[in-house]
Amino acid sequence: MKILVLGSGAREHAIILALRSEEAGHQVFAAPGNAGIAQDATVVDLDPNDPAAVTVFANDRAIDLVVIGPEAPLVAGVADALRERGIPVFGPGRAAAQLEGSKAFAKRIMDAAGVPTGRAVRAATRAQLDAALDDLGSPYVVKADGLAAGKGVIVTADRDAAVAHAETYLPSGPVLVEEFLDGPEVSLFFLSDGDHVLPLSPAQDYKRLLDGDAGPNTGGMGAYSPLPWLAERFGGEDEFVDLVTREVAEPVVRELDAEGTPFIGLLYAGLILTESGVKVIEFNARFGDPETQVVLPRLIDPLSELLLAAASGRLESCPRPAFADAVAVTVVVASEGYPQSPVTGRTLTGTDAAATVDGVHLAHAATAASEAGLVATGGRVLNVVGLGSTFAEARDRVYRAVAEIGLEGGQHRTDIAERVVER
Repeated sequence: MKILVLGSGAREHAIILALRSEEAGHQVFAAPGNAGIAQDATVVDLDPNDPAAVTVFANDRAIDLVVIGPEAPLVAGVADALRERGIPVFGPGRAAAQLEGSKAFAKRIMDAAGVPTGRAVRAATRAQLDAALDDLGSPYVVKADGLAAGKGVIVTADRDAAVAHAETYLPSGPVLVEEFLDGPEVSLFFLSDGDHVLPLSPAQDYKRLLDGDAGPNTGGMGAYSPLPWLAERFGGEDEFVDLVTREVAEPVVRELDAEGTPFIGLLYAGLILTESGVKVIEFNARFGDPETQVVLPRLIDPLSELLLAAASGRLESCPRPAFADAVAVTVVVASEGYPQSPVTGRTLTGTDAAATVDGVHLAHAATAASEAGLVATGGRVLNVVGLGSTFAEARDRVYRAVAEIGLEGGQHRTDIAERVVER
């Protein structure tokens, strides 16, 4: 197939690597891509947020499937424009993408579908904010209602910090003050064709910048998959996945379809395992980053066939995707100053040496080629992904590879998947 992947991050690189690993010999294009993606796909100068430009390119090149990676093109309506021209696209239309684009919309859909989630109060003014903080109490959970690149959430016992976070977003629109939910978090992806869903394998990511889950929230500093500790509570990973499929994914997809906004693409359920049961923290309308980097390397079935089946309304005929027993761990290498004020333009070294470590590959997040070599162009720069037969082996490999990477002021967590090894 001819496949166009929209996006420029490690998530998109992971998708492209999965597509290129197939024996079908796909021709893969990426827009706009990055220096790492350019080694595995044909990079094209195309604005991924421009519905008309994407549609013209896909039509002129006879693209068989468009895969939308990040959230911005979804909210911009790129999928709608492609579907109007009859071009298969993996990604929801603008209306269904509001499941991620608006936290208030997502809460309404969950309430209508009977999906378990925490209480939430919408606040559009400082007075409403104060009342909501009083009502829900500490620890305070405040979320920007719209897209915020993974940095729109604060969880804190410091009321002044909660207010300051809210006031950052209130000039642009309302915020949500939510009930604090306590427990381990799990990310679970579902492929959806608007009527049916198929689950992938769960993962756990690390949102905080620093070891021990300290520091500010980020877009994600690492992840691992599978989650063997789910057996302690649910009897096994399959039993947990079945539960979430039945109580979360299927009801949400049915509700969106009933409202005339079918969800076609990747439904990302951000879950928390509370003492009173599994609850949804949030939904995303695309593959998660960095969880994709540890889920897709374990996928046995051809990714292209699953994505095309979802885009074409044929998921019902597909068996549940199978995953290898292998363990995957990824560690994010980030720029100095991330997430508040990342320093960019610095040279990145050691990538070739890192990639020679057994069981390791790299997914580029924000890199560009220069005369001096690779340079960092954003906050999260590189994902180092390690595969192994055990968590100890995968962790050892990934951190040996991370040690080869050179980036002035660079930072990474040293405790990714540490607890699951200890278990």
